[in-house]
Amino acid sequence: QVQLVESGGGLVQAGGSLRLSCAASGRTFSRYAMGWFRQAPGKERELVAAISWTGSSTYYADSVKGRFTISRDNAKNTVYLQMNSLKPEDTAVYYCAAKHRLVDGITMEYDYWGQGTQVTVSS
Repeated sequence: QVQLVESGGGLVQAGGSLRLSCAASGRTFSRYAMGWFRQAPGKERELVAAISWTGSSTYYADSVKGRFTISRDNAKNTVYLQMNSLKPEDTAVYYCAAKHRLVDGITMEYDYWGQGTQVTVSS
């Protein structure tokens, strides 16, 4: 099992930047594919970005391509989401998620979730 704790959310003006962090417990973090989801009020949860074990494969939703960057540091058991050029429509609770995989790669389905961190972008 793995436990996930997000941090780094907050209030930022449109055009600004934030970096979210997700610290994971467990000794096999490097064998977990990781993802960042978000959920805005009244909307379904959506996968924003995903990264494979080694970081060699990444996925981005069309709405964040070119603005968000997912990365990971397996030595620190941490995955990051760098968010630049933020827009009011990026306002949501952001969740970190993990899924153990036997082979390196991206996944759209996850087994473990953090508690979420609020990101609010003002216009």
